Amino acid sequence: MVKIKEPSVAGSFYTADKQTLINQIEKFVSLSKNQYEYKTRAVIVPHAGLIYSGRLAYEGISQLDRKLKNLFIFAPAHRVGFDGLALSSYDRWKTPLGEIFVNQEICFELIEKFGANYNDDAIAPEHSIEIEVPIIQSVFEDVKIVPVLIGRVDFNVVSNIISHYYKDEENGFIISSDLSHFLTDDNARKLDHTTASMIESGNINGFRFDQACGALGIAGLVDFANKKEFSIIRIDMTNSSETTGDKSNVVGYGCWFLYEGDKNEFIKKYYSDFVINLVKIVLKTSFSKEKITINYPQVLDEMGACFVTLEKFGNLRGCIGSIIAHQPLIMDLVQHSKDAAFNDYRFNPVVEAELKDLTVSISILTEPKKIDFSGEKDLLGKMVPNVDGIIIKDGKYQAVYLPVVWEQLPDKSEFLNSLKVKAGLRPDYFSDTLEAYRFETIYIKEG
Repeated sequence: MVKIKEPSVAGSFYTADKQTLINQIEKFVSLSKNQYEYKTRAVIVPHAGLIYSGRLAYEGISQLDRKLKNLFIFAPAHRVGFDGLALSSYDRWKTPLGEIFVNQEICFELIEKFGANYNDDAIAPEHSIEIEVPIIQSVFEDVKIVPVLIGRVDFNVVSNIISHYYKDEENGFIISSDLSHFLTDDNARKLDHTTASMIESGNINGFRFDQACGALGIAGLVDFANKKEFSIIRIDMTNSSETTGDKSNVVGYGCWFLYEGDKNEFIKKYYSDFVINLVKIVLKTSFSKEKITINYPQVLDEMGACFVTLEKFGNLRGCIGSIIAHQPLIMDLVQHSKDAAFNDYRFNPVVEAELKDLTVSISILTEPKKIDFSGEKDLLGKMVPNVDGIIIKDGKYQAVYLPVVWEQLPDKSEFLNSLKVKAGLRPDYFSDTLEAYRFETIYIKEG
């Protein structure tokens, strides 16, 4: 006998009327920014009522690869407490848009291999899984779901499940989670910004449940991404005040997707022309005093550090940047575009007539990592030409060379000695207090 689960929150978290629901989702489609052409196999999406967070949930779910045949939905339990993971014993779930199959073969495997259990009583009143189903039905023609409600369990269990099933390219993953709850708009945005930085940097140490109700699912996906050296890219962030207009008591929403590679490589692959043109627009409008209004991909709202380099007829005309990410990359790009043109003390400020002769390049930096070494010979042995950017510091003395400098100074000793001179030290200087750090860059050049 086929077991069909009737909708539990239709009429409360979303409309029970089929045509109204179709119209609502069609509105999400019309509002979609469609900013990324990349198709993913894992997303983080919110799960509040569709009128509040449905647009963002659609943005995320529509980012998933349409070739997927199974969608795991990891969601937090709000109403019933339990240990471990809860599964649905039903063969199909129903919404006003029709029925969707549950992959019970995978459910059996989750019970046998990962200690999950059927717990229909916990799932029955829960909205955090069901709210995603109508959107899934609107996006996919032929897909099965694997509803997984997360109780009291270590996030590594979620990470291990994703790792195990990610090997099959037909499997996809939805992490259902809202962000901060019931703060003022200003405080919610501050906390959600911190949460976003943790997710996007992969540093989830100290990740708390007041940051996201689906913290365990998010931590599981981030842990998986860290182990695979994948990245989590922002799609969008907002909160309930966008819909209600009430900024006194809001719920935060965020949406991200998994990218199989490095974030900076993603920017280079898909947005090289954009960031080069951005620098040129900033320089041009610096003379006209025009206000800049640019639609940009949300990945550039993630924290990032960059150097902007200007050349004129092949000669350096200005180069300034950040070593440590301390602001969104879009702001770093804008700031250092102006700094390279007007605030590099080695050169006179750029004049408007020069703009046509300038060539732009951008280096986006990874986080610097300290190099442990026992002496200068050991340090030289650990430096990797054409890969490492190097920072040295000793007290008040500090200097940095980007990896591109290896083109002019390919010899390790010459590279290091020149860097010492740049820091204000003698080329033969060395001390026990000297520190060195390495970083890598993604290099984007005009033309």
